Amino acid sequence: MNHQRQWVSAAIAKIQADFQRSADTHLIKVDLPQLKGIDIYLKDESTHPTGSLKHRLARSLFLYALCNGNIKEDTVIVEASSGSTAISEAYFARLLGLRFIAVMAKSTSIQKITEIKRYGGECFLVDSTNLIYAESERLAKELNGYYMDQFTNAERATDWRGNNNIADSIFIQMQHEPHPVPTHIVMSAGTGGTSATIGRYIRYHQLTTELTVVDPENSVFYDYYLTGDKQLINGKGSLIEGIGRPRVEPSFIASVIDNMLCVDNKQSIAAMLWTASLLGRKVGASTGTNMFGVLKLAQKMIEQGQTGSIVTLMCDRGERYTNSYYDQQWVASNIGDISLQQDSITHYLAKITNE
Repeated sequence: MNHQRQWVSAAIAKIQADFQRSADTHLIKVDLPQLKGIDIYLKDESTHPTGSLKHRLARSLFLYALCNGNIKEDTVIVEASSGSTAISEAYFARLLGLRFIAVMAKSTSIQKITEIKRYGGECFLVDSTNLIYAESERLAKELNGYYMDQFTNAERATDWRGNNNIADSIFIQMQHEPHPVPTHIVMSAGTGGTSATIGRYIRYHQLTTELTVVDPENSVFYDYYLTGDKQLINGKGSLIEGIGRPRVEPSFIASVIDNMLCVDNKQSIAAMLWTASLLGRKVGASTGTNMFGVLKLAQKMIEQGQTGSIVTLMCDRGERYTNSYYDQQWVASNIGDISLQQDSITHYLAKITNE
C-alpha cells in the first residue's frame, strides 16, 4: 500500500474512532398534555460534539471524499456554509490535520464564526449567501484544494438505507413508545440531505410515516415543490440560519417528501421562544420552524380525530443565537413584532385544553 493509501486509511480510522466515542443523541418526549392522544418528540441533535445535526453530515462528507480519493494529507478543504456545517467540518479537518476554509455570508452569527475558529478553521466572508458557491469554487481552485460542496453531496454521502443514520436512529428509539411508527416526521431543509435521507429510509423500509418539510420565508424549496422549476432564485435569502436556500440545491429531493409547509419568520421565532420556554433551554430558530410545523400537523390530526406521534429535530444549540434571535432589539429590527404569533400559540393550546 502506497503512502497516500496509508494516510487515507489512517484518516478514516480516526473518523470511525471519533464516531465510536460519541453516543447517539437523545429523543426527548415533549410534555404537551393539551394534545391528547398525540405524542411529540424532539430528536436532540444539539448534543453532538460540534453542537448540531450537521455533525452527522460533516462526518459523512469527509468519509465520502476520502473514499473517492478527493482528500489527501495536504488537501485544503473549502466549504460554502451558513455556519453549522462549517463548524462540524472544521472539527473533522482538525482531527485529520487539514487546513479548512469556510465561505459564509457576513450576516452569519458571530458565535458560529468563533466556533469555526476555535476548531482551527478560517472564515472567508462574502456580502450575501448567493456568493458563497462561486467563491468556494474559486478558492478551492486557487489553493489546489477540495470544495466539499455540501449542497450537492449531502444526499449522496449518507447511506439512507440504515447504518445509524438519522432516520435509523429515530425509528430504533421509537420502538417502545405508545405510537412507535410516527404519523409524521417534520424536518426543515438546508442542503436537503437530511430530508432526502429520511424520505428514502421511510420508503425503503415500507413505513407509513409521512415526511413533512417546513420551509422558511424567502426560501425557494416550497415553490420548487409546487412547481418543479429548478431554476427558481430568491435574492433575499432566509433569515432563519441553517435552513432555506436562495436556489434549488442539488441535494433537495422533492419526490421523497409527502407534504411541505411554508413558515414565515415571525412564526419561526415565536415557536422557537415557546419551545425554549417549554424545555427550559435555548433552541435555534430552525427548531422553531420545525415546531411550528409540528403544531400545525397536530392541529390537523385533532380535527380529523387521529391519534399518533410526531417527531421533529432540535437542529442546534440556541446559545449560538444569543446576539440575534434571543435579542429582543435584534428581533424587532430584523424580524418585526412577533407578539401576535406568540399569542396565537398560547391561544391555540388554551383552546384545545378547553374543548
